[in-house]
Amino acid sequence: MAQEDKNVLEVQIATLAGGCFWCLDAVYQDLQGVKSVVSGYTAGHVTSPTYEQICNGDTGHAEAVRISFNPNEVSYRDLLEIFFVIHDPTTKNRQGNDVGTQYRSAIYYHSPEQQATAQALLGELREQHVFGAPIVTELVPTETFYTAEDYHQDYFRNNPNQSYCQFVVAPKLVKFREKFAAKRKN
Repeated sequence: MAQEDKNVLEVQIATLAGGCFWCLDAVYQDLQGVKSVVSGYTAGHVTSPTYEQICNGDTGHAEAVRISFNPNEVSYRDLLEIFFVIHDPTTKNRQGNDVGTQYRSAIYYHSPEQQATAQALLGELREQHVFGAPIVTELVPTETFYTAEDYHQDYFRNNPNQSYCQFVVAPKLVKFREKFAAKRKN
């Protein structure tokens, strides 16, 4: 099989929830090997929820991102290591001032290999006491993913001067860029 054909077949999906999806989207858009990032909703009980429904906290969904990536360029473990740097995995249903089940920390695995990788990393982080409190990140199989409204896609890129972007998203992006400079897109 030609190398270019192999790479076409090697795109995988990761689904992560770590608070507001705008933060995750901004960081993963900047990562080598990431082909696309889609903001959306997952793990709830309402079909095709809207942002307004999610904000009410009644649907059970988490704000999440679905990341298409090439594992020849960036590993699933790399995605998870970045995930644990850019959000607080020790606060249940909360990230900063964002409070509610829609802001929970969760890894939605797509394969037994992803599950094993996530379990191993979670085990290492817990054993090394990396965080000052217990990790509450959920590790669950992927569920139906609903793409968020168009205005949520590439939110930071399209709204860099919006106050939430300046005070919440931008610092996470800076943290990512400092810690993972070698993994950024050129």
